[in-house]
Amino acid sequence: MRREGFDVGEYVEQMALLLDLQLRDEYRDGVVANFERIMAIANLVNEFPLTEEIEAAPIFEP
Repeated sequence: MRREGFDVGEYVEQMALLLDLQLRDEYRDGVVANFERIMAIANLVNEFPLTEEIEAAPIFEP
């Protein structure tokens, strides 16, 4: 599920306010870049098609 118009920079700002996190200016661009990467990876995972026969395992055992 892609979120068109989702502003990662605004999300970071709002979450910093919500968490009362003092995000220093010199770190802001790096935090935004990392959240953009996280979003790209999450989109790949969420877009992967699964068949109806697949069931969630109650316990993960490698």
